[in-house]
Amino acid sequence: MTPSGRTNQLLYQAELLLAVPAGDDEHALSRRLASEEGALALLELALNSALRELTEHARLARHDWQTLLVGDARPVAELTQLAELAAQPDSWLAWLLGRFEALHGVDGAARREEAGPMTIAVAGQRPLGEALAGCLAEFKATLARLRETSVEW
Repeated sequence: MTPSGRTNQLLYQAELLLAVPAGDDEHALSRRLASEEGALALLELALNSALRELTEHARLARHDWQTLLVGDARPVAELTQLAELAAQPDSWLAWLLGRFEALHGVDGAARREEAGPMTIAVAGQRPLGEALAGCLAEFKATLARLRETSVEW
């Protein structure tokens, strides 16, 4: 499989997980949380795969986002663009990197957003699955642009 093929496969698998309905049985909440965290884990793998793909010609020793997007050395223009995007607090990539950190934490990334009869719902907070779907669409659009510039090199 090619590096771009692997990235595409991981993105597709994340989309599939997000599209699975949670159902309405006693396991629905657990199923939703598992789908969201599974999709998030696949997105992290996809980001690392995309970084490997975009920096293939640079022959870097490591391809993880923690090293390439948070560290200082950016020998490839595509990495600089992604690092600048990650530094913008309101960007999809900054949000996604924060969710990756939460995923690796003790509490995980998925939220139990069940409002009981005495709970006031917080407006404007999208479920994790919806937010991930939005990030996935932005990821794919950004990746398409970066692939074009990477091919030029």
